[in-house]
Amino acid sequence: MRKMKMPIVHHPAYCAELPANHRFPMDKFRAVADLIREEGLMHEDDFVRPRPAPFEWIALAHDPSYVDQVFNAQVPEKIAREIGFPMRDDIAMRARCATGGTVLTGYLALEHGLACNTAGGSHHARRAHGAGFCVFNDVAVAIRVMQADGAIRKALVIDLDVHQGDGTADIFQGDADVFTFSMHSQKNYPVRKVPSDLDIGLPDDTGDKFYLGTLKEVLPKLLARDVWDLVVFNAGVDPYMEDRLGRLSLSREGLRMRDHYVIETVRRAGFPLAGVLGGGYSDDIDELADRHVTLHRAAVAHVQSSFAAGGETIAPRQ
Repeated sequence: MRKMKMPIVHHPAYCAELPANHRFPMDKFRAVADLIREEGLMHEDDFVRPRPAPFEWIALAHDPSYVDQVFNAQVPEKIAREIGFPMRDDIAMRARCATGGTVLTGYLALEHGLACNTAGGSHHARRAHGAGFCVFNDVAVAIRVMQADGAIRKALVIDLDVHQGDGTADIFQGDADVFTFSMHSQKNYPVRKVPSDLDIGLPDDTGDKFYLGTLKEVLPKLLARDVWDLVVFNAGVDPYMEDRLGRLSLSREGLRMRDHYVIETVRRAGFPLAGVLGGGYSDDIDELADRHVTLHRAAVAHVQSSFAAGGETIAPRQ
C-alpha cells in the first residue's frame, strides 16, 4: 500500500554556533533533523527547505527598527542580554531561517492539512524586540504573512510550551482574528506575563492526569469558537519532569498523549494544523531530540492511520 507522509520543514542554518557551555541547547536542532532522517519520517524522503524570512515579512509582526538592528547585527547590548544570544550575523540568519520555516510550514499545512517545522515557537519575542532566546516571533510572522497574502484570515494559536507565550500575546493584542491560548507553568518565566486571549497557569508538579484533563476540557471549546483558517501548535517539550526549565512534571508518555490528542482533535475538526518545535532544555542532546521528535512521530502516525482508514485527513477544510 502507498504510504502518505507529512511535510517536515528544516534548514541547516537552524543550528548556529554558540559559546561553550551556553544555556541554550542549540545542537538540538541538528539532532532533531538527524533523528527524523534516521526514522524516515520526511515527506518524499527529504525535508522541505525554507527561504530565510525577508525584512518585509518580519516587519509585519515586529518594530521595523528592531528588525533592522537584527539584520545589521547592531542590536543594543541591553536587548541582546534580554534575548540571551550574541547577536551576530549567523544568529540573525538562524532566526530568519526558522521564521521562514514556520511561514512555509503554515502554507504546507493549508495544502496538506498538516505540516511541522523542526524549529520555531519563539514565543517570547514581542513586537518591540526579542527576549528569552527568541529573536523573532516566527508564529506571529507566519500568521501576519499569510493574512497579508490573503491565504488566511482567522488563526488559533495553541501554545503548550511550559512558559507563557507573552510575545505572541503582545503582538496579537486586540486582534479579533487571532486567538491566543497558552497553557503553562504559572510560576515560571516570564515573571510579568502579557495576557493571552486565554491563559491557563498551572501549579508546579501538575502531572499527566490533571494536565491532559484540563487540555481535553478546553481544546474542543476553542475549536468550536470559530471556523479557523489555520491552527498553530507550539509543542514545547519543557513541561517534561526532567527538563532543566520545566516545572509541570509530565512524563514522556504524557507528552506523547498530548501531541496525539492535539493533532487528532484539530484535524478531526477539519482545520489545517502547523506544528512548531517550542522549548526543551537538557544537557543530554540525544534525549532532548528524541523528546522533540514526539511531535513529528505523532503527526506522521496520524497521517498514516487516516490514509490507511481511507480518510481524507491531509485534505484541508475548504
